[in-house]
Amino acid sequence: MTETQTKTSSPEIRAAAGAMDGLREDLFRHVFAYRPLPPLSPEGRFIRRLPEGLRRPVVWTPHALVLFAAFIVLMSGFATWNFRLLMGLVPAIPVAMTLVRPVAAFWGSWVATLFCALLGTDGLWGASAFIAQVVVLVVVAARTRPRTAAWMWLLTLLFGVFLEGGDPSITAPMAVLSAFALLVVTVFQVRRDAEREVRDAEREVTVQRTVTAAERDRRTLLEERTTIARELHDVVAHHMSVVAIQAEAAPYRVE
Repeated sequence: MTETQTKTSSPEIRAAAGAMDGLREDLFRHVFAYRPLPPLSPEGRFIRRLPEGLRRPVVWTPHALVLFAAFIVLMSGFATWNFRLLMGLVPAIPVAMTLVRPVAAFWGSWVATLFCALLGTDGLWGASAFIAQVVVLVVVAARTRPRTAAWMWLLTLLFGVFLEGGDPSITAPMAVLSAFALLVVTVFQVRRDAEREVRDAEREVTVQRTVTAAERDRRTLLEERTTIARELHDVVAHHMSVVAIQAEAAPYRVE
């Protein structure tokens, strides 16, 4: 085996290649893919306990929360003296985009952060950019997978440190807050996926039991039909034997 083959097949190289493939798959492929946020299921654990009239509006709660967060970002931009409307509107756009194009919203939040840093007076992480970045990270992480959340957090940290000339102290508050929020979202996702797997397993067991019961009923029916057919065959054979005997004895009776 050559040295090149050894390096290629080493676990470190395979792990790095897998990580890069995951990064490309999560954040670079289909960036502008249209993925609308679905409403909550009306048969959810809490929603199904509500009155019938409240279920329809409640299923749109995630959409309302995202739009409310976008409104908060918009209002926070007015705290900046210069370019008030733009300082709130530009960061609010990526927040609203998380409802339909989550990956594009993540990259858009970077553009909004740069825009606010250039035109604002609060540095890289002004109020509107700070809130928008955290909200986008949380919403996109909730809509994707834990691996995507880790990549977004790491890239955002490197992005902030790079723009601040290698000083991590400025990006540290945003990194700590977003890390805590992403951790909560990840734990919720893992628990939700585990519950979904349990429900799927229970559903599969129920289906198997139903199939088994149906097969048992079918087998019982076939056995009953076989028994009835055997009994009919015996009865018919007996009568045919009687008819044959009587037919053979008929000439002697005539004489």
